[in-house]
Amino acid sequence: MPKLLLVEDDLTFTRLIQNFLTKHGYEVESLTDIKSSLSAIRSGSYDLLLLDYRLPDGNSLDMLTTLRDEGIVLPSLIMTSFQDIRTAVKAMRSGVLDYITKPINPEELLMVLKEAFNKPEVSQTVQKVPRKASNQGEFIEGVAPASKQVFEYVRLVAPTDMSVIVQGESGTGKENISRMIHLNSKRAGKPFVAIDCGALSKDLASSELFGHIKGAFTGALMDKKGQFEMANGGTLFLDEIGNLGYDVQIKLLRVLQERIVVPVGSSKPLKVDVRLIVATNDDLLTSVAKGDFREDLYHRLNEFKIQVPPLRERREDMELFISHFLQKVSYELNKNVTSISEELQALFSQYDWPGNLRELNNVIKRLVLLTNGEVAEAEALPEEMRKTLQKGNIYHAIETTEGKANPSDLKALKEEQEKEMIERVLNEVKFNKTKAAKILNIDRKTLYYKIGKYQIE
Repeated sequence: MPKLLLVEDDLTFTRLIQNFLTKHGYEVESLTDIKSSLSAIRSGSYDLLLLDYRLPDGNSLDMLTTLRDEGIVLPSLIMTSFQDIRTAVKAMRSGVLDYITKPINPEELLMVLKEAFNKPEVSQTVQKVPRKASNQGEFIEGVAPASKQVFEYVRLVAPTDMSVIVQGESGTGKENISRMIHLNSKRAGKPFVAIDCGALSKDLASSELFGHIKGAFTGALMDKKGQFEMANGGTLFLDEIGNLGYDVQIKLLRVLQERIVVPVGSSKPLKVDVRLIVATNDDLLTSVAKGDFREDLYHRLNEFKIQVPPLRERREDMELFISHFLQKVSYELNKNVTSISEELQALFSQYDWPGNLRELNNVIKRLVLLTNGEVAEAEALPEEMRKTLQKGNIYHAIETTEGKANPSDLKALKEEQEKEMIERVLNEVKFNKTKAAKILNIDRKTLYYKIGKYQIE
């Protein structure tokens, strides 16, 4: 059965097309925006993309460009209600199979799909992200004790309907772990909807999560289904849950308690059956103590917590992850890099990896791109990483106010470096915390927390 990803923000149209195509032998998964679609494509498996041209967070041609840059090429059809010949030409030049204008006749769409799947370049295409033999997505168990513990927790909690907090530093793979929980649950055949709470504006967060009715506020030109309703029967993943405003936290608590949502501007409650998994790189208990996060909501969410260890605490997994990323990126970039040099292995083992798996993936991608042979060498390392290693910020002891830090205590070294960085930036901006948070690429709440933690005055 051909599997399609339908990316369309018109929910009524989505339901019609999804039901029609399902009856005609297609498996159709639907999403409403570019960000969640990119995440699904990277970790999933699809035979064809059916894309609305204009989406809430951009246009689908830009999304296809992003995928091609990552080495992912999938047969695609573009739909739009704007009969713009320039857009049509641009779409065809971008490698899109066909261009369909709205309103769409379902029978015509069915004919276009059949023609698409009869084309040799489609029928013989092997997706750049191969189909998984298992349902573990891109999550690698690892051999380190800390990794095995995480895997064991995932295995235990996945079959339940318990709410889960996945806590860990940025780049540790919290979304992949959350997706793995979903894929190993009884909800695996239902939607997995991922939302970045840090990207939700304060004014529109309620609308995005719970939906709204036409006329609820200025700009609400039609009814909109919220992400809770979109995830009905499946799993809703809320990344960086600590960024939600206090008023939205209250509404979220009610949803968890009563299993209903009330769209903005409506008085009609809607029943929802959603499992909630949330992620955070901060300790929510600290936010509770500071009054930034509701304690009752925290306890409602914290039916089970998984602490994801940073990469520096599971160095036994480095070889496994390096091999995985080398194979994956080499395939994406059409290269044949099979290993890294001994010098590079030594540098990798000494580096602290503040960006964790995301940083390792990006470094490997650069290495593969710049390597002509089969073995990647240290010369291809990013400049900032080489400078960090040369300065010895990662593995040399550093001076503290109480004497010298233990050179084997990586956690203490990282905290000291973090404190020094925050102090330096604060001094440079004359303690303008808004500017400092922007330079440090963290939110203001996180900055205030770290200022208190390190007693920076």
